[in-house]
Amino acid sequence: MISYIIIALNCIISFIGFGNRSFFAKYMYNPYSLQRNKKEWYRIFSHAFLHADYMHLLFNMFTFYSFGLALEQDIFPVIFTNHASYYFLVLYVGGILASAIPAYEKHKDDFSYNAVGASGAVSAVMFSYILLLPTSSLSLLFLPIPIPAAFFGILFLVISWYLSRRGGGHIAHDAHIWGGIFGFIFTALLKPSLLLAFFSQLKDLF
Repeated sequence: MISYIIIALNCIISFIGFGNRSFFAKYMYNPYSLQRNKKEWYRIFSHAFLHADYMHLLFNMFTFYSFGLALEQDIFPVIFTNHASYYFLVLYVGGILASAIPAYEKHKDDFSYNAVGASGAVSAVMFSYILLLPTSSLSLLFLPIPIPAAFFGILFLVISWYLSRRGGGHIAHDAHIWGGIFGFIFTALLKPSLLLAFFSQLKDLF
C-alpha cells in the first residue's frame, strides 16, 4: 500500500511540475536558496517528488516498483514482522535526507545547482534489496544481461559517480550514491545479522 501511495504522489506532483514551471522552480532542490532562506526547508523533501521529464519519472518509478513492492510486501514482513511498514517508510524518507544533506553541504554556495527526482530514496530501497538478496539476478536497461545483485550495485555506483562528476542537468546523480549507502547501512543496522548473511551469500559467487 505504501509503495502505491509513493508512486501516486510522485506522478501527481511531477505532472503538476511538468505543466507549471513556477511550481517546479519553487519546489526543486536549490541549496543556495535554502541556505539564505531557511523557510524553504520543504525543498529537501519536495524535490524528491518532482522529476525532470516523463522518462526520468518513468525510470525512477519503474525501479522503485520493482524493488519497493518486493521489500514492502514480501521481504520486510518476514524479517521485521510488525515493524515492516514503519521501517520501509523510514527507509524511503531516510534515503531522501541522506542524499539531500551532502548535496546541501557541497552546493550551498552554488546558485546554479538544482536537482529533482526520487533518486536518493529509490537507491536506498534498491540497496536495501541488494543487502538482503545479493545473489539474485538483476539487469540494466542498457545492459540486458542478468548479473548478481551485488555486482549490479557496484556497477550502479560507478555509473552514478561518473555522471555526477560530469555534471549538468537537473538530475542529482550523487543522490544515487548517498541514498544507496544509506539504504544498505540502515537495513544492516536494523538487524546486524543481515550483514553477516550478506557476506556469507557473496561466497557463493566465487
